[in-house]
Amino acid sequence: MIKRTLLVENKTTITTKNLQLVLKSEIRESTVPIEDIGFLVIDNSETFLSIPAMNLLIENNTSVIICGNNHLPNGMFLNLKSHHIQQEIFKNQIDASVPLKKQLWQQTIVEKITNQGILLEMITGDKNSLPFLASKVLSGDSSNMEGVAASQYWKSFFDSNDSEQAKQIKFKRERFGDYPNNFLNYGYAILRAATARALSGSGLLNTLGIHHKSKYNAFALADDIMEPFRPIVDEKVYEIMQNFEEQELNTAIKAELLQILTRTVYFKEEKSPLMVALQKTASSLQQCYTGDWKKIKYPKLWS
Repeated sequence: MIKRTLLVENKTTITTKNLQLVLKSEIRESTVPIEDIGFLVIDNSETFLSIPAMNLLIENNTSVIICGNNHLPNGMFLNLKSHHIQQEIFKNQIDASVPLKKQLWQQTIVEKITNQGILLEMITGDKNSLPFLASKVLSGDSSNMEGVAASQYWKSFFDSNDSEQAKQIKFKRERFGDYPNNFLNYGYAILRAATARALSGSGLLNTLGIHHKSKYNAFALADDIMEPFRPIVDEKVYEIMQNFEEQELNTAIKAELLQILTRTVYFKEEKSPLMVALQKTASSLQQCYTGDWKKIKYPKLWS
């Protein structure tokens, strides 16, 4: 089932009644069945979210995303007991061998570079060397093909964008950089939240990553698994730049970026919305930790 994404930008009181989320602002009052909500994005510091509403959302495995003063997602609430054998899954994840994690990271980076290469060719109309770089990824990506590919990818990505905005910028990919980094960062933050939600739903511990290991990162595993999906955000931002003149995040831009959650991706036997596909990917990772599977089940981003 495709879950709804709610974006709250006005001062709103959020409570619950009869398993319905009640949203009341100065403009209107609306109710939404809690079971229908996959993501609640709160982008107003004066919003009130009641504890009963928060608990029901979390019990429903809804990802509650809080935005900071810069309007970028700043944190999220997730269900910590979303699987019936969670302790066993945690143990398998903690006990995973270094060779297994290196193999899983190798596969993840191959998928990421492959997807970047496909998108770059779609955008520029020219062949590129990224498929070759993907074939050279070693176990654990010890030769850092991810970094080499990223340098080539971003150097060419916006060059073929014929929008006026693209012509006026010299793009440099930075976490806190200028436009269109703000669009990319918002999209990545939404993707990260969706990935964390899927991993949590499969009983996995988001703090314990395959490759990302910072002691300050509570979502290291989400940062790992989202990597092959990043080109979905890149593609959407490229499209936004061609259709919108704005360089600041506004309601329309955010709504466009939130659409990535329902974008169609493709498994061998079926197609699926991204938020559902992430659940399949998370489930396959869980089975890699148990030894039932050898590879993470990543979808193709384009048919």
